Amino acid sequence: MATDHSYDLVVLGGGAAAFAAITEADRRNLSTAMVNTGLPLGGTCVNVGCVPSKHLLAVGKTAYEPPHNPFDAVAYDDTQPRTDWSVAIDEKDGIVASLREQNYVDVADHFGTDTYEGYGRVVDDTAIQVVGGEDAGTTIMGEKVLVATGSSPHIAPIDGIETVSYETSETILERRNLPESIVMIGGGYVALEWGQILHHMGADVTILQRSSRVLSEMAGQLGRELQRCFEAEGITVETDVDVRRVSEGGETGNGVTVEAIVAGDSQTFTADDLFVATGVSPNTDDIGLDEVGVETDNTGAIVVDDEFQTVNPDVYAAGDCIGEPMLETVAAKEGNHAVRNAFGDESATIDYHAVPKVVFTSPEVAAVGMTELDYMDEHDTCTCRTVEMEDIPKAKAVEDTRGLVQVVKHHETDEIVGVHMAGPRAGDMIPEATLAVKFGLTVDDIIDTIHPFPAFSEAFKHACQAFRRDTSKMSCCVE
Repeated sequence: MATDHSYDLVVLGGGAAAFAAITEADRRNLSTAMVNTGLPLGGTCVNVGCVPSKHLLAVGKTAYEPPHNPFDAVAYDDTQPRTDWSVAIDEKDGIVASLREQNYVDVADHFGTDTYEGYGRVVDDTAIQVVGGEDAGTTIMGEKVLVATGSSPHIAPIDGIETVSYETSETILERRNLPESIVMIGGGYVALEWGQILHHMGADVTILQRSSRVLSEMAGQLGRELQRCFEAEGITVETDVDVRRVSEGGETGNGVTVEAIVAGDSQTFTADDLFVATGVSPNTDDIGLDEVGVETDNTGAIVVDDEFQTVNPDVYAAGDCIGEPMLETVAAKEGNHAVRNAFGDESATIDYHAVPKVVFTSPEVAAVGMTELDYMDEHDTCTCRTVEMEDIPKAKAVEDTRGLVQVVKHHETDEIVGVHMAGPRAGDMIPEATLAVKFGLTVDDIIDTIHPFPAFSEAFKHACQAFRRDTSKMSCCVE
């Protein structure tokens, strides 16, 4: 096949996995090219995921929390605060544009990576043809190809969904006006983060979750605690919901209506707008995988081995397009390892058991390793301890006692195999727990490590101490 340009590595995609790959390739003095379409360079995280959502979470938190502070010594005028959704979106756009330019566009230029704009398809072993876009018609060849095409919001097949307007985690970022009320279908981290953003900015939010609790893939205590906190704020959370149909129009003739069965009873929910947060799907359709023998599973995820190689030895894949866990940091690690394996035969793999997950709501939720139920299923026993944040001195001092920390340890070796937490700064506390799980630290290793006082991170140590003593009968600084 005639090609226009040849490289050592051609990457299909322009997100975290792609940039980790070209970074490692540059270290090896390899020539690289990226073919990118859809989202701008940087992919989901910087453009429509981590960066914009965390910015807007902070905006909403700043607006919502001061008037709801727990201190009698501080009071706010009834007319405060005033929020402006359009200004928040403008600020978000500025931050995203700056980070995209600095962390992606400039990085690609620094590494000498050629970037082709258009929809890329694998057409012959390691040849990529650019279809559409400004570089349409170009064909490039790589010694190796890395598929890193990411994922997109998945829209569940709900009756009537094709006839109504709805928002997703991507479309909401383009909206200039804040809905007065919104119904959210889904109870995972996307629904919860966006539900709280919209609520804190002034919208009336109802969350409809199919299973018996939100965050159903995490430890049960975490979802129940977060639901309690949401409901205390005034967010409506319905569980055991079977959404049957959606349609335009509500009580006023405008908006949207959601018909559902809730715990066996028929209910109807109406709001100005609908938000669908029913998961994500790998971006693997119509990119030529079948033509080069690359397999996908029933979710559309590319099938790879532990070293990120597909059944085609010259084609590797990394990031959201290979399935769970769909996290920016994981995608970057996979992209790096794929290049190491493709060009260095290093057999680099990832211990997914030690990958932390964080939900950046208020309070935050974080977890790593096995849950109590996971351990019970594997060993028919479990040794776990849970402490409430209300028993932690720092939480008492700042009067934010929401949350808990649970530690799961091996019943024979005392090694920490799982940590699950909800509370202030849980996302900042989980790295210590991740190290414990990754390196097989015991509860005594954590107990014997001096922690700062007072700090929220003491909650992890207290949970470990609970295996050795009654923590309710313990002074603050007992080691």
